[in-house]
Amino acid sequence: MSAPVYLSPAETAKALGVTPRALRVYEQRDLVSPLRTAAGWRAYGPDALARLHQVLALKRLGLRLANIAVMVSGRFSSLEAVLALQEEVLAKRRDEAARGLALVRAARARVAAGEALSLDDLTTLTRETTMNEQTPSWAKLMQPAVDEHFSGAEKKAMRDKAGTFDQAKVGAEWTALIDKAKALLGTDPAAPEAQDLARRWRAQVALATGGDPGASAKLTAVWRDSMAKPDVAPALPFGPEVMAFVGDAMRRLGPG
Repeated sequence: MSAPVYLSPAETAKALGVTPRALRVYEQRDLVSPLRTAAGWRAYGPDALARLHQVLALKRLGLRLANIAVMVSGRFSSLEAVLALQEEVLAKRRDEAARGLALVRAARARVAAGEALSLDDLTTLTRETTMNEQTPSWAKLMQPAVDEHFSGAEKKAMRDKAGTFDQAKVGAEWTALIDKAKALLGTDPAAPEAQDLARRWRAQVALATGGDPGASAKLTAVWRDSMAKPDVAPALPFGPEVMAFVGDAMRRLGPG
């Protein structure tokens, strides 16, 4: 059995395609702990390299270092768990790419034959080949809960509806609402500012569900299930306290 190989920070950075400064940041955040030689030099062995793979893989999914720190101390503390997550995400991306490639090739063939693409054709092409790039990493981590609560037909209906409005604008509105809700935590949910938040939040949910109470209830269940998962909760844009505050404000707002 060969002896383990240890790399210097410069060698490690070059091998992994990162900067030495990034390695120092990961060490400062307690994400990786290189060994120290007798002379005090850092050395990265198999364990440190495995942990760096975990950190970089989760970072590639769009997670922030603060979230990664929580995740690698929980369910994703093992290399196997991160590899399983990578496999799942890459397989999904492969399937999405294959579906998108088939749509693009079919569209090109029709255009080359002198056929015009209909509005439905164009919206489907755009939705299936560009919208996945806009999906945040935390939403991808919630997919198992979505699959559990929504049927294939229900998910397709929501995707179709999502293709009818400006995703960037909707995303910006959600970001503003979540930031506002966090700022209002601890205040009176019946106050005018909280009630305005509740109205806008309700309108955004209705935009996604078409105003269907059943679909809204399922979305709530998806969020609750995701918040209960230690490997998903740290990556979510808000936690149970925000959900409880908004829910209380909506109840005081009354039926909408």
